[in-house]
Amino acid sequence: MFISPAYAQDAAAGASAMVLQFAPLILIFVVFYFLLIRPQQKRAKEHRVMLTSLKRGDRIITGGGILGTVTKVKEGSEEIEIEVAPNTRLNVVRNTIGSVIRPTAANDAKAG
Repeated sequence: MFISPAYAQDAAAGASAMVLQFAPLILIFVVFYFLLIRPQQKRAKEHRVMLTSLKRGDRIITGGGILGTVTKVKEGSEEIEIEVAPNTRLNVVRNTIGSVIRPTAANDAKAG
């Protein structure tokens, strides 16, 4: 009386329903990959290249906001010596360097 009879679904209808259930999850993963994961991997690769190409005389900014000039790059070590003021040198870990300041040319176009 209160129990309705259960009818078996055919196999094709069950498989297509399964794909439709997982389609939003797959779509969300694809969107996350292209909007979050891929750009983050690209930035991490650029940062690694920047850290390996450090040389003496480069102006840097550490993750803590300290500005300095690289005075010694210790090969095979994670430490770099920077000068933050005359005769004031700090040893910093290579991975704490946030960016390298590249000198920009003055924009002195002659008027006339």
